[in-house]
Amino acid sequence: MNAPLRRNEALLIADRAFKPFQCVAWAPQDGNGELSLSVIDRTSTRIGHTQIPSSAYSDPAQLEDLLKQARAELSQEGYILQSWAMPK
Repeated sequence: MNAPLRRNEALLIADRAFKPFQCVAWAPQDGNGELSLSVIDRTSTRIGHTQIPSSAYSDPAQLEDLLKQARAELSQEGYILQSWAMPK
């Protein structure tokens, strides 16, 4: 996947990256194009949060790196995630 990603595509990819947990995403109202992602467990507790600039979520390689980093942080905290790979 080398073509630039649209925001909705990036959101779908991010949602799949954090299974079995839920990924909630939103764009802050300041209009800078950044996405905020929160990972929520089954008790509706936020277990992770990251912000992704538009330049990163539109670039598949940068998005993949950021999602892998966020997954690694959750794993280090003891959360078990399903296996995941960036779509090709």
